[in-house]
This record gives sequence, C-alpha cells and structure tokens, in this order.
Amino acid sequence: MTETVDADTGDDQPSPLSLGTNAARNLATTTKTPPQMQNVTSRWLLRLLPWVEARGGTYRVNRRLTYALGDGRVTCVNTGDRVRVVPAELSELPLLRGFDDGAVLAALAERFEQRDVGPGDVIVEAGAPADGLVVLAHGKAQRLGTGEYGDPAVLDVLADGQFLGDPVLRGEQETWEDTTKALTACTVLTLSRRAFAEVADGAEALRERIERARREPAAAHNSDGEAEISLAAGHHGEVDLPGTFVDYELAPREYELSVAQTVLRVHTRVADLYNEPMDQTEQQLRLTIEGLRECQEHELVNNRDFGLLHNADLRQRVHTRDGAPTPDDMDELLSTVWKQPSFFLAHPRAIAAFGRECSRRGLYPQSADVGGHQVPAWRGVPLFPCNKIPVSTHRTTSILLMRAGEHNQGVVGLHQTGLPDEYEPGLSVRFMGIDEKAVISYLVSTYHSVAPLVPDALGVLEHVELGREH
Repeated sequence: MTETVDADTGDDQPSPLSLGTNAARNLATTTKTPPQMQNVTSRWLLRLLPWVEARGGTYRVNRRLTYALGDGRVTCVNTGDRVRVVPAELSELPLLRGFDDGAVLAALAERFEQRDVGPGDVIVEAGAPADGLVVLAHGKAQRLGTGEYGDPAVLDVLADGQFLGDPVLRGEQETWEDTTKALTACTVLTLSRRAFAEVADGAEALRERIERARREPAAAHNSDGEAEISLAAGHHGEVDLPGTFVDYELAPREYELSVAQTVLRVHTRVADLYNEPMDQTEQQLRLTIEGLRECQEHELVNNRDFGLLHNADLRQRVHTRDGAPTPDDMDELLSTVWKQPSFFLAHPRAIAAFGRECSRRGLYPQSADVGGHQVPAWRGVPLFPCNKIPVSTHRTTSILLMRAGEHNQGVVGLHQTGLPDEYEPGLSVRFMGIDEKAVISYLVSTYHSVAPLVPDALGVLEHVELGREH
C-alpha cells in the first residue's frame, strides 16, 4: 500500500480509501438557520399592555379636579460633602405650595443645617420639642409609633427627599408625635423654627402666605385629593339635599406619541443575488424590527417624559424596609395598587432576589398560568421579567405593579394603526429610494407612548437590593 507524507507534520499517513468530508461539503447544500439575535427578549410589557388608538398623535387624560397636596419630596444636591436644598423645591412643602418668590426660597434654603447620622441613630424622638422642618437628604429611615396595644409599630419608611415637620412651621405642632430612626447612614437637613421666623420677618410675601394658610381652611377633598362631591346619606323625611357638581382639571395631561426610527440600508447586489434560500431584505428587516421593539419597551419604562419609572406618582412609591425585596415589601406595594392589580414587572435578578427571600422564610409562592406560560406570582398577581428596568451601580433596582386597561382606569399603551406603508400594527416601513451607490434605503418607524389614567394605577417599590446575603 502506498503511503503519503503529511506536509504539515511530516508523519506518514495512509492513502484515503474514500472521499473526505471536507471535500464532500463542497457539493452539499448547507442547512442553515435564519440570523439569530441575542438581545431579543420576551417583551412582556408590550404583550401585556392594552393598546389604545391615539388619533391625531395625542392622547388626553381628563380627570377630576385634584387639589395640590404636595408630593412629599424636596430635592437636594451636593458639592463634595456639602449638601443643600434646591430652593425652588421648597415650594413642594404644603405650606409653600405654589409660592414662587425665588429670593425668599433661596434665603430659606441657606438656613438649613446639615447633620450626618448613622444606622440606628434617632433623628427625631417622640415627645421631644419639635423645633423645625427636617429633610432627609440622603438615606433611609423608619417612622416608629406605638400600636393600639402598646407594642412598637412601623408607621412609614422615609427615603431621599422626604421630610417631617411642615405643621411645625405653621405653628400647629409643639412636640414630635413619632420617633424617626435611621435605617442606613443618613444626611439630614434641618430648618429651625427660629430661622424660618427670621426669614418671614423680613419677607412680607412669606408672612402673608403663612397668615392665609392659617386663616383659610383647606378646600374640601377626598383622600385622593379630588374635589369633594357633596352627598347626603342616612337621613329621614323631607330634608334639604346638598347641591353639587363634579369639577374637572382645566389643564389635563396630554401624551404625544413618541417615535423610534432607523434607516435600513441594503445593497442591490445583495438583494438581487443572495436571496436563496432566505430573502436578505426580509431578514434584515426582521432583525431591525426586533431592535426597534426592544427600544420601544425600553422607552416605555425609562423615558423621562412618559416612561413608567419617571411618571409614577410620588405618593405611589414605597421603599423596602431593609433592602432585599421581602414578601412584606411586595404586600406593601400591593397596597398602593389594591384595585384589581394586573401584574408586577421586575428585573430578572430582582425576581431571583425575591425568590431567595421567600425560600429563607419557607414560603413557596404559587405560579400563575398566563397564555400557557407558568410564571412566578405573589398573592395571585403574576410577576413578569423585564430587563429594561435599570440596575444601579450599587445593585439596586425597582419593581413595578400596575393595573392595566382603559375600562379599569389603569395603564394603557398608546399607538396609532393604519399608518402609510404599515408593516405591522403601529410600525411602518417606507421605501426611500436607491442612491448613486446602488444602496436601497427603507425608513422603519414605530410610534408609541404609555399613560397611567389615574395615579393609583401604578406603584413602584424602590431601592430594591439584589445582592443581600443572609
């Protein structure tokens, strides 16, 4: 038998007795997949939101008249280790709501004194003299009180920007009713009653504002801040019934459709010669649309103008008690959207962190069947993953809960169908021509937005830690 010498290794190799696979592949038809794309996700938010037509590109949300109650947050900024209140943010205090004298607000902001407290330190103590306004510039604290049977109770969890003591500035409170204790290292800013009075003595507009607040009773409103509807119940006989009407907001919120666009370019040589067994233009378009849909979901969550994270009412935001997402925290979140909650939305790592907390307590939540998919659930409300919810450098994130649907006064997605050259509902692909380099261009566009119809349709659990070890 003739032997050959391998040119690369110099080893003697026997002559082949049949055609090798490397040569045979030249005559074979390769089995191939369509182009794959790693960052395609399930996009549960796009699938779960009820989509409403926004004709004219704008969707107006009419509501009952709501009186401003203050949003509970005073924004602070820092320069190095020096923290200060943003003067304009003081108009968020109920006493100063709508007060726009910049010079007076700046004078008040300069009078705040900074104090750093450690975990477990008392910020204000029940029964102690209430000496001013306290702003929690950074950190997390618990407001503690006494339950009906004398046992300690957690009344609230406070975080960045929340404050205590507005009635103190009004002269309506002399001592602290509850104890507030730091859960983490906190930076606290305090405006004393004396400093406030000194500024008021030199500012006639502020004095008039304080007197008007003391003299005029607050407009009648319900627990949600809406103008009260006068009703009578439980009466007998022929009594005079109250007259009433339902007032509306004069400047309701309008949501304009946002756009995500790109120009897809395909060379005519590729489109003409390389279309077997797959259409090159179709595959390019498919992957481009997948990218646009991912961008669309990201915008619905994160856009600063209409995104869910930035448009949740501040009174609908709750904080974790100790960082990790516990069953107690999820129940607290459910209490913000208690009217027919539809689903939770969380980063996959937040779902894993919640699972660890359940396992630690010996709890094994039931799953929910959603279109044939078994998904985690809490209290019967499904918990869907969404990697568009950001995770901070400190490994914290947020969990969303919403009520969906226009008939439920919930959260709705906004789009417009029937577009020129519509390729999918709400998405158009328009031919833009062929340039002098023989490149075909297509404009791919999708229009979208999202709107919570009432504030309690959306709740957010903030400061969710992902890496808490026990």
